Amino acid sequence: MFNIKKRNLLLTFFAAIIVFSFRTVSAEPNSVVIQSTIAGSWYPADANGLKNQIYQMFQKADGPTKADIITLILPHAGYQYSGTTAVSALNTIDRKFKRVIVIGPSHYSAMEESFAVPKADYFQTPLGKIPIDTEFVDSLLRNSLFKNLPQVLQGEHSIQIELPLLQYKFADFKLVPIVAGQCSPGTIEKAAAVLQTLIDQDTLVVASSDFTHYGANYQYVPFTENIPEKLKELDMGAYKYIEALDATGFLKYRQQTSDTICGYVPISVLLSMLPENAKADLVKYQTSGQLTSDFTNSVSYLAITFSGKWQEKPKAEQKSAGSNLSEQDKKNLLILARKTIVFYLKNNKMPEAAQLGIQPNEAMKRTQAAFVTLNKNKQLRGCIGELLPSQPLYKSVMSNAVNAAVNDLRFNPVSIAECNDITIEISALTLPTSVSSYKDIIIGIDGIILRKAGKSAVFLPQVAPEQGWGIEETLANLSLKAGLPDDAWKEGTAFFVFQAIVFGENK
Repeated sequence: MFNIKKRNLLLTFFAAIIVFSFRTVSAEPNSVVIQSTIAGSWYPADANGLKNQIYQMFQKADGPTKADIITLILPHAGYQYSGTTAVSALNTIDRKFKRVIVIGPSHYSAMEESFAVPKADYFQTPLGKIPIDTEFVDSLLRNSLFKNLPQVLQGEHSIQIELPLLQYKFADFKLVPIVAGQCSPGTIEKAAAVLQTLIDQDTLVVASSDFTHYGANYQYVPFTENIPEKLKELDMGAYKYIEALDATGFLKYRQQTSDTICGYVPISVLLSMLPENAKADLVKYQTSGQLTSDFTNSVSYLAITFSGKWQEKPKAEQKSAGSNLSEQDKKNLLILARKTIVFYLKNNKMPEAAQLGIQPNEAMKRTQAAFVTLNKNKQLRGCIGELLPSQPLYKSVMSNAVNAAVNDLRFNPVSIAECNDITIEISALTLPTSVSSYKDIIIGIDGIILRKAGKSAVFLPQVAPEQGWGIEETLANLSLKAGLPDDAWKEGTAFFVFQAIVFGENK
């Protein structure tokens, strides 16, 4: 069985001295910049030298370009080994992206059932700084699968090796770097579901992975004759499942063969999130054994593109839930919610908004339903609201802030001492509308109301992505919340959907 820790100690083809030091650079006031730790070893530290090397690799790449590529699988060895393979896939793209998500495996940090993302502003290589999509990262961190672990990113070559290539190709984009730990199929599916709710047509997803690591250095010698042919057979066996977009089959194949595909988790996440219309294309296959004419130890590299189109999300409809609320309105509503809770806990009565120093404007006075959610240490501490509008939005926020604090029967009432540890989130809702089938529900966009046999339950739009649920798992949990069997949603059930503008305190 492949031992990942020993394998990392025995990398021979592209060994590098990595300095594990997270450096904060104040290029801008209070900005946090993750510096490349592999420049000068895995690729040149000099910007001109690096540009020239990448230019030469692109010059050697050929093949037709495509306008509909949405994801890639790229290798992550040193450029002298896998650079031309990676560039061959990048060279097929003829459009720009506003956001690039790079998912790489963890080679140096043990992370069970989790993914690392950084709370940072930039990632810097010799070619300059790449802005990190902090809003996207913050959305990921709302789910417990994703953890703020910048120290994992700082030395992980599976992420860093892709960045100069992306900078050279696209120049201007925001980065979402994700390091995947050792994850079960269930965790992989949940991570994919979370990412699906956040991506759009301007997003490129890159899974960073080398394929078979063959030889005694990697403790993987399943054959000793006809090595080049056997290696290709083994690698193409994995590609067969990738081409079929079959994450389950791919994971089973890896388990059955013990194939040393280091980025099997990023690849499986990518396969799990791809739309049904996606089409895979193997652009280039290469091995280090071919490059060095020595198959004693060899690493395989595949460059794979996926063309298609991400599922459209009705963003305009979503924004209509609170499109007339300015950022200052949202801030005032959050202040109002907090001050209302504190006033009620101290005085055992509801205040007027004016008593709290808030003067509601017309947008805040509009009749609209709202939910107020309280969290403590990233765990739910209370959530109550109303689905149908019956009062001005600001009054709905005030009353439901108190209800969430003291009347949610799932929890003990909030105490004054807890208030500083609680963060508040407000969901301003649209009117619910019926849908003919659960297939019309869009996870991450629609809040869901389930009604059957006189029982009902509701999930806000953010619940499913926060839990990493797909539609069936969401409806099973919603059925249980309504006091019904977990398969009750499958027949005889009425569904209603609504959208929400969700905003909260940043703590």
